[in-house]
Amino acid sequence: MNGWIILDKPLGLGSTQAVGAVKRVCREAGLGKVKVGHGGTLDPLASGVLPIALGEATKLCGRMLDASKVYDFTIMFGTETAGLDAEGEAVATSDVRPTLAEVEAVLPQFTGPIEQVPPAYSAIKIDGERAYDRARKGETVEMKARSVTVYALSIRRDDGLGASARLGSITLTAHVSKGTYIRSLARDIAHAVGSVGHVTMLRRTKAGPFDLSQAISLDKLNAFGQGAAQSEVFLPLEAGLVDILALNLSPEAAGAIRQGRVWTGVSADDGLYWGRDSEMRPVALIEVLAGTLKVVRGFNL
Repeated sequence: MNGWIILDKPLGLGSTQAVGAVKRVCREAGLGKVKVGHGGTLDPLASGVLPIALGEATKLCGRMLDASKVYDFTIMFGTETAGLDAEGEAVATSDVRPTLAEVEAVLPQFTGPIEQVPPAYSAIKIDGERAYDRARKGETVEMKARSVTVYALSIRRDDGLGASARLGSITLTAHVSKGTYIRSLARDIAHAVGSVGHVTMLRRTKAGPFDLSQAISLDKLNAFGQGAAQSEVFLPLEAGLVDILALNLSPEAAGAIRQGRVWTGVSADDGLYWGRDSEMRPVALIEVLAGTLKVVRGFNL
């Protein structure tokens, strides 16, 4: 089992619980002990694409964590909560409800490289302790701003209201870099239109090369444990590499790369590739520099 299960994570399930569910289902399917990891934490209050790696694909989890993500999210105006989501207690209120035109006008401020202060209720460690643990104990948590990138930000749904209508809520789509907090983005957009707000819906629609079209439900995952076909739930390891070019390796080069040796005399542009052998099996993530191949991460297939 070397590949991916892309779970459409339901609300209420944590990423670690999702990994546990995959391990359980693999045992039920008679696969024994399988190494499992996830490619990007998704909060229990969020749903959507959660890439779960199995076997040798777990070597790509770090790359998946660094990948950009796409989210749909709804901002409810008028109340800001401690956790910036639907579960936290109210910490600020406002009677201001922005118009569609006002929201559209501020979105360019939040597109491109931006500075963002993460929520106090986050997994970021401060002096060795998670910020949310400190916040839950009633401590005042000072979060430092961090640089992130919002590649695209647009209005997804406005309930058909005109540009001058006052909005109780609005749904946006954001394509963001690693480390971006959508709850903070929602807070800052609400502040920019003179109001306050919090996230009431958060759904990840894409993570790296994976999107909802490849995702399966928890019910379908459980069906695999009861005998459903592997092809219905499982993607091959190379599905996590489709966003970079493949490089065909000669038998000699593939052998050298499998042994972790440098291989020279390659006609390819500099950059990152995934090397495959004559049978189209992934051999390694490789870096080409001046005609020389160097192993970034090898696959033991």
